[in-house]
Order: sequence, then C-alpha cells, then structure tokens
Amino acid sequence: MRIGFIGAARIAGKNWKAIYHSGTCVVKAVAARDKSKAGNFIETHQAEFSFEEAPTAYGDYSELLDSPEIDAVYVPLPTALRKEWVIKAAQAGKHVICEKPCAVTAKDLREMIEACRENQVQFMDGVMFMHSPRLEVLRKLLEDEQRIGPIRRISSEFTFLAGDDFDENIRVNADLEPAGCLGDLGWYNLRVILFAMQWQLPSKVSAHTLAVADDGKTPTAFSGELFYSNGVSGSFYCSFDAELQQWANICGQKGTVSMKDFIHPWNSYEPAFEINRIEHRVTAGPEVKVPANPHVLGETGQPWGQDTRMFQNFAKAVFSGTLNEDWPAISLKTQLILDACLASAEQGGELVAVAG
Repeated sequence: MRIGFIGAARIAGKNWKAIYHSGTCVVKAVAARDKSKAGNFIETHQAEFSFEEAPTAYGDYSELLDSPEIDAVYVPLPTALRKEWVIKAAQAGKHVICEKPCAVTAKDLREMIEACRENQVQFMDGVMFMHSPRLEVLRKLLEDEQRIGPIRRISSEFTFLAGDDFDENIRVNADLEPAGCLGDLGWYNLRVILFAMQWQLPSKVSAHTLAVADDGKTPTAFSGELFYSNGVSGSFYCSFDAELQQWANICGQKGTVSMKDFIHPWNSYEPAFEINRIEHRVTAGPEVKVPANPHVLGETGQPWGQDTRMFQNFAKAVFSGTLNEDWPAISLKTQLILDACLASAEQGGELVAVAG
C-alpha cells in the first residue's frame, strides 16, 4: 500500500519507521506547505530507513491527493485542519489514517467518517496501543469472570512535564488544538476506558479543566469522571504539568489488572501487565529474540512494535476490500466522550449526558 503523508510533523518520522518495517506499506510521497520542508523530511528519514524508491516531495497537499501513485494518506496535521483534508482525501479515493484527536467536535468527525464511507475508503485513527499484542491477551482476561469478574472501576493517568518553551508548542495553540491536553493525552485515557468496557459509552461525565496555557483557554491539566448506567465508573487525569506517567488500572469484582505503561510500553519486546500484583509478559512474537537488557523505552517501528502493527492492520483492512466499520466507530465514541468532558468543564463540572 502506497502511503502519502499530508504534513511533515515530528510524529510522522516515527510512523515512517513503522511503515518501513511493516512489510505491507511504503511511504510514496510527503506533502508540506513548503516543498523544501517536505524534501528535507524525506532526505532525513530516507537516510536512515531507505525505501527502494525515494518518496516524492510536494509543496501542496492537493497535488499529493491528485497523484494516482497514492493509495492512502496519513494525516498528522493540527486537529483544526484535519476535517478539511480527511474529507478531501476521501473524495480523492484515498484511505485515511488520522492522528488524534481526530476532529474538533463529534459533528465534524461524523462528516469525516461519512465522507470516507460514501467514497468506500477506510478510516482509522493513529492510536498505536490499540494494536499491541498485550491488548489481545487482556481482552481474553477481562472476559474471564472467574479471573477478573465484573468490572467495577477503571482509572488512568497520562502526563508529561513540558519544557519552559512549551507555550510555543502547537499543542497549546487554542486555534489549532482547542482541546489541549485532553485531546493530546486524554484521548488515550478515554480509549482505554472504552476498551475495558467493550466499547460501551458512559451515560454521563463530569470534568474539570485544572490549568490552562498562557492564552487562558487551552487546557494543560484536565480530569474527569465517567459514569455508566450499570454502576461502573472511570476516572482519568491528563496534564502537561506533571512528571511522565502513563498507567491504567482495571478493577473487577475478583481481580485487578494494572498497566504501568499502557500507551508506550517501556519494553516493547515483552509488554507487561499485572494481575493482582503478579507480573505477566506478552512476548511480541516467536521470531523476536528478547535482549538481555531491552531499551528503557522499548523499540518502536520494528516488526513486532505496536506502531508497525497499526499499519499492518490498516493495510489488512484496505486489502480486504470490505470497510472495517469498527475503527471509525471507536474513534467517534472517543470523540463523543471528549466533547461531553469539555462541555462539563465549561459548566464547572456539571454532569453532562454523552450523546449516543
């Protein structure tokens, strides 16, 4: 599958490496607002992970979409720009893998997904941990009522301490990333709660913006509570103002599952989790030889890495010839909860119903 990058953001470099190792995809082109930026991006990454044919540089996103050499696009543009270019990509017949948060509002995302459906192209968001073999094992465990039992509570936190110059970062630009840390980090917190609950939407949420950027608007620390009609509850905290943490706990009636690194595993060779404080490891695959001292932050972009598996699964959906409706549905559910959390925060934490 020939993939074009609409944008040359930093995260796109990580995905270049993942695509290189996928065995099913190649980067065919990169477009940026400045053609020289696209060219420099290609030169930098091609030097380390070289595709047989160097990707083409474009100075206009539309030129990339017009190319018959492109089957799908990866969209790492700022959130406020994604709707326009996802819809244009769909209308050009290109399959779409989109960074998160996918849109500014659920209404926008519905339009994006509908455009993809109408044009028979696959839509998927770029949440890498969804493709980890660890989640496949966890799903079976959560369905074992003798091991975990009915879920009662889910908790998650994702934070990192931003630098002094972070006020210049796009993630605290209200015009481009209006959800701030909730969109950039909280999307993962909401997703892991949805995963644990078998994709059921909560009935109501209560949320608070705890800190904002210098613009006085963009959330830099945010917390929320999700309430299900069956009595299950979930809590999350995300922030640019606290030291790195990325944990999730799922508490059942008979057991508890804990992940200290559910988003980016410290050791991607053998991502781990705990059941009742006993550690279990999920070997990435029989072909992987686990080193004696794995890298502190694990390897990414390798054949067993969750980022590589994301592009493999994306290609699998495309090559199947049948649209996988689960991926866009999961994205929309995440966005619906995010929207409700923002609405609650604007009302001082009042309970807000989650739209169906």
